[in-house]
Amino acid sequence: MSTLVGWHVELEFTEDGHRTTAAAMVRLGDGSEMRARGYALRHPSDPAQLRVGEEIAGARALMDLASQMLQKAHGEIDEATGRHSYPLTR
Repeated sequence: MSTLVGWHVELEFTEDGHRTTAAAMVRLGDGSEMRARGYALRHPSDPAQLRVGEEIAGARALMDLASQMLQKAHGEIDEATGRHSYPLTR
């Protein structure tokens, strides 16, 4: 029998001149929440492409969340096993 598990992820963006900020939040199945921010800067001579700034800032915020989730998971593994676990890196 399988169990359905879900996470709730939110991303919000703000634009301020040449700077785009993404605020990301994930709520995990255990009720814990993690938050992160990502930024993108547009060179003044580049055309205004809000979507591109959002994609870059959003990706950076999500990468930070992914790192936090890996740290959380490895902390839980270490606590349960009494040994130090090593995250796989690419």
